[in-house]
Amino acid sequence: MKQTALTLLTALVLLIGLGAISAAPHGGPAASGAAPAGERSFAFTYAVHVPADPAAEGHERLWIPLPPSDEHQSIRKLSLKSPIAYREGSDKEYGNSYAVFTPTAEQAARGYDVTLEFLVTRREEAKQVSPAAKPAAGAPRAPEAMLRRYLEPDKLVPLNATIAELAREQTAGATDPVEKARRIYTYVATTMHYDKSGEGWGRGDEMWACDSKRGNCTDFHSVLIGMLRSSGIPARFLIGFPLPPGKTEGDIPGYHCWAEFYVEAIGWIPMDASEASKNPAKRDYFFGAVDADRVMFTRGRDIRLSPEQQGEPLNYFVYPYLESNGQPKKGAETHFAFRDVAAAPDARAGN
Repeated sequence: MKQTALTLLTALVLLIGLGAISAAPHGGPAASGAAPAGERSFAFTYAVHVPADPAAEGHERLWIPLPPSDEHQSIRKLSLKSPIAYREGSDKEYGNSYAVFTPTAEQAARGYDVTLEFLVTRREEAKQVSPAAKPAAGAPRAPEAMLRRYLEPDKLVPLNATIAELAREQTAGATDPVEKARRIYTYVATTMHYDKSGEGWGRGDEMWACDSKRGNCTDFHSVLIGMLRSSGIPARFLIGFPLPPGKTEGDIPGYHCWAEFYVEAIGWIPMDASEASKNPAKRDYFFGAVDADRVMFTRGRDIRLSPEQQGEPLNYFVYPYLESNGQPKKGAETHFAFRDVAAAPDARAGN
């Protein structure tokens, strides 16, 4: 009887052990196909519908941005579906990628659709920016031409006396660029309010936002970037789309933007002042870090796309841009959506 009981107990232990082994992750703490902490993989859909225009006379162009692969995100299986002929290119100043579609007069008269689909693995970006942090020696330096550009004004981000004086006031006594940047970031995150009521918000008009002390992410980061550049710190604008952290799929109503500033030997340092304003408990986090709940599409403001573009440079480039007979044309309809997927084992390899 005791022997039978012992045999049954041994068999039970073996079954439990085998079950634990089969359920255990392989090759590390994350299960096979699961995303590591600070990483998110998802499918993204960017759909555009250009309504029928019976009056179309030809010479229509539609540009849409294409997301890049870099050290923070890997784009895979990118596809463009449309009956319209297109080619891919990039703008000369920032290197942003795009596809430009050239419908015939008949196609423009009937209306047409474009669907961009891709898989992306986005990784949390975080830099050590505390006073005690020691930057690694020999870190690669950004090209001088790029740094000069990110010290210059944009059309809606002038480096005038008002913004320069505000920057001097907020950085008085500070000599280290990281400390200056931290003070400017704290000022913007605590003084401005995320508020999309009324008119004026959303253009990234630095002076409007500076006076109103409100707006959306574009407005926050216009003030932030203007103050940084006025302090001699290169700063740049990044834009893409946010992903809700509590959902695994769904529609995305609109874009999100953030900023980076450059410090010698550390490199580009991310920050998100508008998210810090909405989430004060994460204010320290969003200085030097941005989470993986986003995908980046383009950098920069005042973007001149390709020689075919005849309108003014784009304030920023995340939505489709349509021209007809050399004039900007409204009416393109958009739909953005995402769905979480298992992490790819070669996610860092890009396409």
